[in-house]
Amino acid sequence: MERSFVAKNPSVLVFLALLSLFTLGVTVLSEGFGIGVISTSFVKTLGKTLCLCLIAVAMDLVWGFTGILSLGHFAFFGLGGYMIGMWLMYERTRLIVVESLSQADIPPTPVEVVDAIGTQIFGVVGSSEFPLIWAFSHSLTLQLILVVVMPGLLALIFGWLAFRSRVTGVYLSILTQAMTLALALYLFQNDSGLRGNNGLSGLQNLPGVTVSQDVVSLWFLWASALALGLGYMLAAWIVSGKFGSVLRGIRDNEARVRFLGYSVEAYKLAVFTLTACIAAIAGALYYPQAGIINPEEMAPIASIYLAVWVAIGGRGRLYGAVIGAAFVSLLSTWFTGGQAPDIPLGFYTIKWVDWWQVLLGVSFVLVTLFAPQGIGGLFDLYTNQRHPDRHGANLGPDEGALREKEASL
Repeated sequence: MERSFVAKNPSVLVFLALLSLFTLGVTVLSEGFGIGVISTSFVKTLGKTLCLCLIAVAMDLVWGFTGILSLGHFAFFGLGGYMIGMWLMYERTRLIVVESLSQADIPPTPVEVVDAIGTQIFGVVGSSEFPLIWAFSHSLTLQLILVVVMPGLLALIFGWLAFRSRVTGVYLSILTQAMTLALALYLFQNDSGLRGNNGLSGLQNLPGVTVSQDVVSLWFLWASALALGLGYMLAAWIVSGKFGSVLRGIRDNEARVRFLGYSVEAYKLAVFTLTACIAAIAGALYYPQAGIINPEEMAPIASIYLAVWVAIGGRGRLYGAVIGAAFVSLLSTWFTGGQAPDIPLGFYTIKWVDWWQVLLGVSFVLVTLFAPQGIGGLFDLYTNQRHPDRHGANLGPDEGALREKEASL
């Protein structure tokens, strides 16, 4: 009898339970709930960290399980933020413009309202007209659809062109990085339609919502936790079935999987597009909590950081990706926020704000060389889930079949 999904993946229940307890604990201790032990700014930091954990899960699917080292997934993360940010900025500006024009003796026409909104949004780049990309910015429903459609379409087109050409390895990583750089450079231009390097700001202010940021931060924390929980379950379901077995086969020996008759390119394209959509959803929840998004957020270095998080946490383990993203993100906030004490050496003072990235790079190198299984490997040791040593085991079903040691000669 085939075991159920939960029976195959007991760690999923453990993860969901810990995530629920974490969310409940932060809620009770937050200022929005009334106790005030945890500040609103830190609640936002925790909510953003959950979003980074979600994109780390997506990265683990495409890299840890499929072997595609994508250095462009933060481009999809940023696109998701831009799509929801367009509605937030449009609707907030519309409410301000309508309230301002309503005080005039003659009621404004719809055309005048739209022109005033355009002037408010695009005046910073010397324009007042809405670009074509803002055609659906007035509709929350359509923009939420675009959160998934736009990054998914970009990933589909890019992946189809790359995978059908059978680009693999470091060359594919370079291509994904080039895609991210090209998109970021385009968005830096004022005529991109997304306000150039000014980006979209004021995203933390939900249109029509009169409650305080203390409560709004909790809403986003809950939404981020829900998205992470659902994303983790989806990823675990994928890797526990036949689809996941094929992905691991592609990672370990792509040529053999192709020889067995599987469409390797189709599997790669499917997982690349799916993880792009997951990354976009994470970005759509992240940037309203950050309050601003600009093209610098999509710089290639961000995608490199993402790979570092997954490597430190332990790629090929979904919980490892979450641990790596949460650990590095919170530690980065502590170091770069000036909370870590400087270390005076007499002739030089180590300021962690300046040295944090060096520390992160050194940690990545050390993990790669001495602990390739990452932090997640420590949990495997604790739970005795280490991979069995099959050296010398029979490779065939019968005694006396070719043995592993002989096969390596």
